[in-house]
Amino acid sequence: MDQRLANAWRMTVNEKKFIETALLSDLRVDGRRPFDYRRITIKFGSKDGSSEVQLGETHVMGYVTSQLVQPYRDRPNEGTLSIFTEFSPMADPTFEAGRPGESAIELGRVIDRGLRESRAVDMESLCVIAGKSVWAVRVDIHILDNGGNLIDAANIAALAALLTFRRPECTLGGENSQDVIVHDPEVREPLPLTIHHLPVAVTFAFFGEGNIMVIDPTHKEEAVMGGRMTATLNSNGDICAVQKGGGEGVISSVVMQCLRIASIKAADITSKIKNAVDAYDTERALRKVKRHPSSVAQKVSVPDVIMKESQLDEFIRQKAQMVTEEPGVESMGTESLSCKRDANSIGRAFTGGPSNWDPYSKSISMTSVRAQTSTGPMAIKREHEAMDIQKPIESNPDGRTIPDASGSSIVDGSGVGQQSNTPKSLKDAVKVKSKKKTKESSTAM
Repeated sequence: MDQRLANAWRMTVNEKKFIETALLSDLRVDGRRPFDYRRITIKFGSKDGSSEVQLGETHVMGYVTSQLVQPYRDRPNEGTLSIFTEFSPMADPTFEAGRPGESAIELGRVIDRGLRESRAVDMESLCVIAGKSVWAVRVDIHILDNGGNLIDAANIAALAALLTFRRPECTLGGENSQDVIVHDPEVREPLPLTIHHLPVAVTFAFFGEGNIMVIDPTHKEEAVMGGRMTATLNSNGDICAVQKGGGEGVISSVVMQCLRIASIKAADITSKIKNAVDAYDTERALRKVKRHPSSVAQKVSVPDVIMKESQLDEFIRQKAQMVTEEPGVESMGTESLSCKRDANSIGRAFTGGPSNWDPYSKSISMTSVRAQTSTGPMAIKREHEAMDIQKPIESNPDGRTIPDASGSSIVDGSGVGQQSNTPKSLKDAVKVKSKKKTKESSTAM
């Protein structure tokens, strides 16, 4: 204890007189005006519910946690909110490690009174089962560096942490629907706290028997001041709490002047907190967006389509070349392949429907229809052979051929050809050939 007090910082008499003389001239050691705040910087951690506030040289960190507990008997349908402070000797040599001192207890009570007594946080929304299970919210405030005005910095850190905190969503299950099921944040999105307003603490320091007052005192000014007053107000100007510390008294007119100034400062600080929280929420929403690279879709679809088109063009070119090499079937092969390509192109755009084409109409051979559905020069060759069989060329005894209107020749018993419109089948053509062979054999004998 003695060693800790020996290492404590002490202000000399000359330094105290210099600060008091400067305040009489409305000047401060750091160059500010009497009612000017130091620069406020608000940062957030990687997890929800953690904040870090820097007010000049004062550095404070806030962290919010929650757990399910049994509610109080007098308030069975309300959750709980508690404030805990930790003063580390690293922040100030006068702070004692292990147990909270008077300054730590006072800091926790001022912040707790401003948040809990003003009903800033909706406690009824923290109830899960009335009289059995509610959420207990805990705010831990860690002092990292003491540069003066710890109450204002800790209050801002607590508000920023509460605004970004998300508690897990829970539902009721079981046989009697009385079992609480806490869902993982990856399964269900956590829920934010319901906060009605933001009570902001504004601290004033009094010098020279209360005749001089300044806002946001530094560590050196706190060592010289005779008294301190902390007013907690929201942006609407509602007074949430007032804390008077120090032995120096303050008249009522000075108190009312402090409240008017605190109302303006509270609105300014509230806007800064909301802007920082909005930026954090936007960044948090962007982190949760799942983006798929465009290269994945290209690997799946594009090369496959290109390869199919190239294979189709190469296939048609090869078939056309093979057909043109066959003698006597150049025109028919080219026409057949062109019809196939047109049919393929139409088939890709045509969705379906009945066809008006009748394969059994007049002067259309079923063999040609089958040849169009098949591919290759062998199918075309077989088609021509079948056509030769269907259309036999007969000769009369004089050696002349008599074709009929349908392309076939008929020879009667007297050697005179007669035309017939009835198409001949394959059976008739075979019989005529057999008769011809019989006549030729008898003549030779």
